[in-house]
Parts: sequence; structure tokens; C-alpha cells
Amino acid sequence: MPIVRDGFTLLEIMVALAIFSLAALAMVRLQGYSVRSTSQLGESGLAWQVARNVAVEILSSPSVPTLGETGGEELNGGQNWRWTATTKRTDDARLVLVDIQVSGTGIAAARKAQLTIARPVEQ
Repeated sequence: MPIVRDGFTLLEIMVALAIFSLAALAMVRLQGYSVRSTSQLGESGLAWQVARNVAVEILSSPSVPTLGETGGEELNGGQNWRWTATTKRTDDARLVLVDIQVSGTGIAAARKAQLTIARPVEQ
């Protein structure tokens, strides 16, 4: 009577576990990247809101912004945001160009949003 050996050898099981663990590790890393990316996307969206708010204030102000750099801080989404608005002349004397840059404060001080608008000198 022949002996029938069904099942897997120890070596086959170890190779299968190694392949499974590599796949599981890749999935854990992908999830970590996804969480970081989502967080950065949320911060970027808040920074864009601040940039647009500053742009609306500049566009709706009755006075023309002074040439050069101005700045300030705003609280948005529970975070403090630092913004700078640099006003420059254009080739057209009827317009000024305003570059708005927004960055976080503290640990996340990197630039998060940049917006450029053209504002009429006279309204």
C-alpha cells in the first residue's frame, strides 16, 4: 500500500507566509500614505480658503493696495495661517498685480497656497 502525503511542507508554508507578510506590509504602508495625503489635502484646502479671503478683501477694498509687501495672520479651521501679499505694478497702468502666499505657523510653516490676482487701480 503506497503512502500518500497530502499537505504542504514546512518550507512551502514559510515561503507562503513570507509572501503574505510582504503584501500585508505594502498595504499598511499604503494606508499610512493615504492618511498623510488626506491630512495634507485638508490643510491645503484651508490655506486656499485663506488666500481667497485675502484676495476678496483686496478686490473689494475701496483703496488700492500699496506697492510692496503686506501681511497678516488669520485663524481658519482652528489653525493660525500667515499670509503675505506682494503688490507690483504691471505694464498696464490701470492694473496692479498682487501675489498672495499663505503658510501655516509653527511646525507646518511651509507654503501651502499661492494665488495671483490683478486689481484695477480705480473702481
